[in-house]
Amino acid sequence: MTEQDLHVGPFEATLESLRTFECPTWFRDAKFGIWSHWGPQSVPMYGDWYARNIYCEGSDQYRYHMRHYGHPSKVGYRAVAEQWRAENFDPDELMQLFVEAGARYFVGQAMHHDNFFNYDSAIHDWNSVKVGPRKDITQLWRDAARRHDLPFGLSEHLGATFTWWKVNKGHDRHGPFAGIPYDGADPGLASIYLNNQQHYDPEGSTAIDVREWYTPDRAWHDHWLAVMTEIIDKYEPELLYSDGALPFDSHGYDAGLKAVAHLYNASAGRHGGVNQAIYNQKDRNPDIYRVGVLDIERSQEPDIKPEPWQTDTSVGDWFYNVRDVYKTPSHVIEILIDIVAKNGNLLLDIPQRPDGTVDDECRYLLTELADWMRVCGEGIYGTRPWRISSEGPSSVQISGYVEDAVDWTGEDYRFTTKGDTVYAFQMSWPGDRRAVIRSLERGERVTDVSLLGHGSVPFGQVDGVLVAELPETAAVFGPNCLALTLGTAV
Repeated sequence: MTEQDLHVGPFEATLESLRTFECPTWFRDAKFGIWSHWGPQSVPMYGDWYARNIYCEGSDQYRYHMRHYGHPSKVGYRAVAEQWRAENFDPDELMQLFVEAGARYFVGQAMHHDNFFNYDSAIHDWNSVKVGPRKDITQLWRDAARRHDLPFGLSEHLGATFTWWKVNKGHDRHGPFAGIPYDGADPGLASIYLNNQQHYDPEGSTAIDVREWYTPDRAWHDHWLAVMTEIIDKYEPELLYSDGALPFDSHGYDAGLKAVAHLYNASAGRHGGVNQAIYNQKDRNPDIYRVGVLDIERSQEPDIKPEPWQTDTSVGDWFYNVRDVYKTPSHVIEILIDIVAKNGNLLLDIPQRPDGTVDDECRYLLTELADWMRVCGEGIYGTRPWRISSEGPSSVQISGYVEDAVDWTGEDYRFTTKGDTVYAFQMSWPGDRRAVIRSLERGERVTDVSLLGHGSVPFGQVDGVLVAELPETAAVFGPNCLALTLGTAV
């Protein structure tokens, strides 16, 4: 990768230059995106990290793989990936479902850690056009997103692949296959399984050490940058998500900075010199995350963050898993509201089966979201945080990847605002059919209160306390939304 291969534009590949990034309005207004976290690891329908864990002796996926396909010394991940067909994949039908459910942007997966590319790559033959589906999955997604007027993004998980997949160089330590190398140790399959032997310790643990998420191998850094340049040039994403921190920054190499600058400059070239693209990564260091938009996996912020940010999560596991217990529609909506009140967006994965379809439970969840968004989306889209994000005794737990549903009360509110309207989401329908909001200041006079989906409701206001009388029944399932119109202070 040479400098001549990269777009020239307003950004240089330096932290100083990229920190001048300003979040595009489309992303701040969108609030809700849907993600297709899909690829050949969906084939067994047995969950995330399947390509890795079948080489981790004793794991659930190792046992399932050995008993269903065969031992990974004989039948490894290569054989599983070759079975991916995506034979019932209908991106337009799915995109219509996503739009109706309220998605305002869409993100496809360019590749996961398994080194399998979901597009027609000139760099890497282990891809969905030459193997498995014989389809350019990324192109099909992009075309469908554009037909539905959705900004299109891509996620890349390649940066960590070199160390993540070191386990395929191993062998069992116990049992009938002890000492027999897994298929990933075959030098003839290095284009799939990589020449990453330097990261494999036969006496070491198979656990991931976050300090080893990115390899110091310079050749891999160059390869990663070439791949990022390829997907940016071929598919023109307006969002690029890295599954981790800015790649290789900790190793003193600027491949990540070059990729982000290329993304932004390419976008600026399409938009009259103004960047409209977003880069997502997961490093909370403000020097790093301010080169784009911070992404927080399966968690979020405790309160309003000055800069826009994003949570990514799934309704269940990342790849389709027959053992999944899905989040309920109400739970997804509660997560969305809490995030938006804090200046964030929600990117939600809807797991697909290997044939490309979504199951009945996910389809039901999407239709329920559609019903709720039709009524309450006014308080979500195009809004900004209010003075405070919340009122009431309950809050989400922020601890690692914890996403437990909250036992909300009728005293719990989450706020957004747009123009002269404050939207108050009452997180649980009150038994006494009253909404009591205590967070208005003395100078904030409310001239009207409407329950979205119902209409104006009677209310009174004394100093900072507003009391509204609600109808017999809620307008929607889950949190209901009150629109408070503010007038001139008296």
